[in-house]
Amino acid sequence: MSEAIIRLEDIQKSYFMGNQAIPVLKGITLDIFKNEYVALMGPSGSGKSTLMNILGCLDSPTGGKYILNSKDVSKMADDDLAGVRNTEIGFVFQQFNLLPRLSAAENVALPLIYAGVPKKERTERAMEALKKVGLEDRSHHKSNELSGGQIQRVAIARALVNNPSLLLADEPTGNLDSKTSVEVMEIFGKIQEAGNTVVLVTHEEDIARYAHRVVRLRDGLIETDTTKELSMVHH
Repeated sequence: MSEAIIRLEDIQKSYFMGNQAIPVLKGITLDIFKNEYVALMGPSGSGKSTLMNILGCLDSPTGGKYILNSKDVSKMADDDLAGVRNTEIGFVFQQFNLLPRLSAAENVALPLIYAGVPKKERTERAMEALKKVGLEDRSHHKSNELSGGQIQRVAIARALVNNPSLLLADEPTGNLDSKTSVEVMEIFGKIQEAGNTVVLVTHEEDIARYAHRVVRLRDGLIETDTTKELSMVHH
């Protein structure tokens, strides 16, 4: 079996209100392997958003161990976590978070500015990422000249531009109509086929159907973890 890119061992997360601990994750153990396509599902209050934040190194667990790409990130200080986020993880959120005054290519290149990549290489890599989402011909357009689906594709290109080990998508079709949702989900499928690891958080069954493996949370624990036969995967 290939190397687990994500290894969660008994992950716990509690929030404190006054001196009372409110447990949200009660012991999550999960391996996700390179090039897997996983949907995280669960009703609201199941802990899936908290788990997403821990996977994305936006938050640290209260207990347990999180190994991301062979690094133990569960005990890291915030500055180190920020470094891991910038190099290892590409985020795609429901709100696209693009800067309206910048062109598509400039938006995609933003993470590379933080990473200190020289301008010429930034432009080349931004164009390459836009090509992966089929938008190279729109690279000079600003976001107000693009449709919702195109904007979300720019956001996906931006998430890919650092060549992250993991692409994390949180309700990525939440603001899109169903036809556009299908187009965006097909892009995620292509990205996964090209060798990326994709983890998708969604509460919609028809979006989860695109993933090859569905992990369902309930009350801070994994309720089911199902991998599809590849012949059944819906294209």
